[in-house]
Amino acid sequence: MSDKILEMAMLCLDDGAVMPELSFYLDATKREACEAVSKAVKDDECIFLANPLPKVAGEAVAFCEIGVIARIKQFVRLQNKSMRVLIQTERRARLVEYKKDSCYICKVQEVEEIDDMSEDEDKAVQSLLRDRLKEAVECGMVKNNVLYREIRAFKSVRKLVDSMADYITIPDENRQELLEMLNVRERALRLIELIDEALEIGRIKKEIMEKVNQETAENQRKYVLREQMSIIKKELGEDSVDANVKEFQERLDKAGCNQEVYDKIEKEINYYKGIPQNSAESSVSANYIDVMLSYPWNVSTEDNTDIKSAIDILDKDHYGLQEVKDRVVDYLAVHILSNKGDLPIICLVGPPGTGKTSIARSIARATARKYVRLSLGGVRDEAEIRGHRKTYVGAMPGRVVQSMIKAKVNNPLILLDEIDKVSSDYKGDVSSALLEVLDGEQNSEFNDHYFGVPVDLSNVLFIATANDISGIPGPLLDRMEVINIAGYTENEKYNIAKLYLVDKVREKNGLTKSQFKVDASAIREIIRHYTREAGVRSLERNIDKVCRKACRKILTGELDAVKVTKKNLPEYLGPVKYKDETGDLKNKVGAVRGLAWTSVGGVTLEIEVNVLPGTGSLQLTGKMGDVMKESAYAGMSYIRSRKESLALGDDYFAKHDFHIHIPEGAVPKDGPSAGITMATALYSAIFGIPVNGRIAMTGEITLRGEVLPIGGLKEKLLAAKMMGVKQVLIPAKNESDYLELDEDIRSGLDVQLVDDMDKVLKMALVR
Repeated sequence: MSDKILEMAMLCLDDGAVMPELSFYLDATKREACEAVSKAVKDDECIFLANPLPKVAGEAVAFCEIGVIARIKQFVRLQNKSMRVLIQTERRARLVEYKKDSCYICKVQEVEEIDDMSEDEDKAVQSLLRDRLKEAVECGMVKNNVLYREIRAFKSVRKLVDSMADYITIPDENRQELLEMLNVRERALRLIELIDEALEIGRIKKEIMEKVNQETAENQRKYVLREQMSIIKKELGEDSVDANVKEFQERLDKAGCNQEVYDKIEKEINYYKGIPQNSAESSVSANYIDVMLSYPWNVSTEDNTDIKSAIDILDKDHYGLQEVKDRVVDYLAVHILSNKGDLPIICLVGPPGTGKTSIARSIARATARKYVRLSLGGVRDEAEIRGHRKTYVGAMPGRVVQSMIKAKVNNPLILLDEIDKVSSDYKGDVSSALLEVLDGEQNSEFNDHYFGVPVDLSNVLFIATANDISGIPGPLLDRMEVINIAGYTENEKYNIAKLYLVDKVREKNGLTKSQFKVDASAIREIIRHYTREAGVRSLERNIDKVCRKACRKILTGELDAVKVTKKNLPEYLGPVKYKDETGDLKNKVGAVRGLAWTSVGGVTLEIEVNVLPGTGSLQLTGKMGDVMKESAYAGMSYIRSRKESLALGDDYFAKHDFHIHIPEGAVPKDGPSAGITMATALYSAIFGIPVNGRIAMTGEITLRGEVLPIGGLKEKLLAAKMMGVKQVLIPAKNESDYLELDEDIRSGLDVQLVDDMDKVLKMALVR
């Protein structure tokens, strides 16, 4: 490398890097470019050609390190103050530094190229380069064909590589890369690699275009043949003979639909017959006709008229649930005697795992109807119920009509699962669409937008399920007969597990009765200490877990048969999850156990109160809802109005703060039924009198201390029994609800009816 530093004008190349020993014309249009050319001509100096680096926002212009020293051979000034310059590039140089005045002035240092190839290697590389040059010309990868022979005649690898790099169309960043490579061998091999990549891409493009052209020609040929066939069929008078049309007409004649529907479908068939078979309208029309003819217009099943067999089916499939069974049997009795009778819309409401969906399946068996489940959870678009108009792309009937087509009869049992989860948004009100489905006065002429003709749903037996009745819109709830399915008692869970779940899980896991047995004590142990739920879903999962571990023991040869007892149950399920909570049933000051209803069953709530020196504020924590907060304020007002509170002094409530807290603060809680519980806790904390820990209570309170009725009594009493509570205080106005409960629920509980707070405090406080 030469140590000599040269100072000269610098010209920025906007069109990309150039290679040494080339001549080319360049248009200098910018002022600094014209100044650089003028300076080079005036001083009879060389000029440095530099390629700028990609520009970064906010930073000055930077240039590549290696450029080319060139000379100005000719220049012509043009009318727009620009120049046309003939430039002869000479050799590579490294940019040392530069500055900008009226133009760029730089200092550069010449660089030496390394050519250490032998004579044979030089010839081999030249041969490879000439072969690639020929292929590039044949593939049209060159700027023009004029210089081909001249470049091919070069005897120097260095000269050949630099000329080809400028002559062949390659990306500008690759040309700069070749310019910066000082080793001639490496530069030549890199150029060969770049040309090979470009040639391969060109070959792939060519293959793709050939395939596209071939397919286009094939499609054009088929189009011409179809048109010729169409003309031939018209000439022969056979244009109306079409296999699809014949099939549609035959199905229409057998459909048994009314005249209005018949005319609608026949009109659509005639329209389908007259449109080109390869058009988009043809497939839309054919699909519409097919769906219309798939609907069971006149196909029905015969209902079961043997009421005794229906009772046997319901009793065999489900333990307990007498109210549901009675309602279904009543419907069957009326239907058998009158041969008509309006079909009821039954809504089964209860916590998850209580068997609502399986009950609907059993009702279908008992009534000998086809069973179809339609899940409504998360349905937000009204069109999912009413269907889309057939003119839309991808149109289809509503989910109710789709369920009828799936059932293939016009009188199935359709389960509307999770009806409390439907919602409404800008796409329409789903609950309003369901009104037309469920209303007996309207559903005989249900309007599905896709069909465009009335559909009779009056013969369908609809059964809905919901976890929370409050989530069902009022008008929709008014159309349905609600049957509440509360949680199961321990005895009911035991019988369900013994009669159904153990056999079901054993069969699912491929075991026989001789291989797997579960003791009665083990089932009760699972219910008491491994599950805490209203239904039996978690119970089934635990039995399944035991069964899986039994399979493992049998297959590994550890045991030939497994018998699960209370004693060895922890070996399969691990330590107990829910211990007996009798230790929590101690007498405490300012702590009272309340009962609450949730969508997943009844729960117990321990309400705590602390009295602290302060300014008379009432603080509520535990994520309470507005209604529960109002109950707390009402309870506080009642306590302050009692005579014994007056004896505390006029300033007692002004100098103390009262903090009411319900644990599990992350769980939302709301409702008025904790009113007497919070009032009792406040009274106990203020006067320092302990509350009986074995008492639980529920009821709404008024400012006068009256106890008002509550809902969800069955679920709350089940929660009390699960906790081990023996005595429960409930509103006197809930007496009729209490008397309707099964003996299984009432047994083991001392239920006291209260109508005012005096009775509550008398029974709850330990004086």
